[in-house]
Amino acid sequence: MTSIITAVLVLSALSGILTLLLLIAEFFFANYGECTIDVNKGEKSFKVEGGANLLMTLASQKLFLPSGCGGRGSCGTCKCRVLEGAGPLLPTEMPYLSDEEKTSNVRLSCQVKVRNDIRIEVPEELLSIKEFETVIESITDFTHDIKGLRFKLPEGTTIRFKAGQFANLFSRPYDDVKEETSRAYSISSAPSDNKALELVIRYVPNGMVTTYVFNHLKAGDKARLIGPFGEFFLRDSDREIICIAGGSGLAPIRSIILDMIDRGISNRKATFFFGAVSQRDLYYVDEFKAIEKAHPWFRFVPALSKDDSDHPYENGLITDVVARNYDSMNELEAYLCGSPGMIGACCKVLISKGMPEDRIYFDKFS
Repeated sequence: MTSIITAVLVLSALSGILTLLLLIAEFFFANYGECTIDVNKGEKSFKVEGGANLLMTLASQKLFLPSGCGGRGSCGTCKCRVLEGAGPLLPTEMPYLSDEEKTSNVRLSCQVKVRNDIRIEVPEELLSIKEFETVIESITDFTHDIKGLRFKLPEGTTIRFKAGQFANLFSRPYDDVKEETSRAYSISSAPSDNKALELVIRYVPNGMVTTYVFNHLKAGDKARLIGPFGEFFLRDSDREIICIAGGSGLAPIRSIILDMIDRGISNRKATFFFGAVSQRDLYYVDEFKAIEKAHPWFRFVPALSKDDSDHPYENGLITDVVARNYDSMNELEAYLCGSPGMIGACCKVLISKGMPEDRIYFDKFS
């Protein structure tokens, strides 16, 4: 048994060393020269230096694909069809691609190296994604670990987005971080407020961008944003809706509710269940209560999972609170934003109450 374990360890070590040597060799000796990237059958074409991944190479040409994780290969959002020149599928891509996507030449652009000419297809709307050099107009401490940031766009510039979409925020080099890094954050402001952009950002311990935001960014600083991205937005129907969020997941729900008010959508009832641990984790309560008072179609239900103090909110996990508020959901649709665990638990509750799975829309944190 000991000899088997030793053999496995030796093979693993050799594999790691070989991988490292290959990376070093590629870094010093690989010279791919000039490569051509053809987009959507000639709609756009770029001549670039080979060697970088497809995601970053396209970004250098101002064609931005969505990337929640900043190109680390952990979110699976930077997909595009690579018709030619990508090489074989990598193990790092497999978990994020369905069987249909694998047979349709869909790839994760952050995992595909530009080594030769490449032909790709991307959704038409991605060709209109823009880069914005903004100024931080204000930073608000909502809770002990959540900040709200308002970014002012350059004079004469506006942004068009659907309520519920997100933008990528770039951090500048700081401390031991030597290069720009980006992460995706949901837009919390209304589309009608198109000369600025608001994001809600929750601190992630050791997170490169959140550490930059919480420890280095201040009002008046410049900040680079790219967007909008995402397929999380209110669908066009007459159904009553349920919104469920926790923490910074409130951001896209706020944008959707504000947009419903701006567009005069009063024929659809909407209930927003906001889950928090304790009262110190609640924010925007006064605003949502004011909306509830002014618009009879809207209901706001905060819920605290671990707070035994005297408070006016519901008690319990957000899934339990949602479940006891409805007998049947077969005529409703839902919009969820939060951690993968929260979304998975909420989907189970909604489906158990009769909601069809194809009427559950969500924005899952990566």
